[in-house]
Amino acid sequence: MTVTRTHAALAAPIDLDHTGHYVHWGVVQISVANLVVIGLMVLVFAAAVLLPFPKGRGRR
Repeated sequence: MTVTRTHAALAAPIDLDHTGHYVHWGVVQISVANLVVIGLMVLVFAAAVLLPFPKGRGRR
């Protein structure tokens, strides 16, 4: 069976047909994928806190 272009476009960019990788810190065990998502969420939160808000025009 051949893979059509539609199936190729919908395929995952990373091969997901294997077991996940995990990081261990004592009793804490977390997958690398979840650790990356948490890191990105922390970066977005830090950017939202540190970046200035747009200033309104002529408002006192």
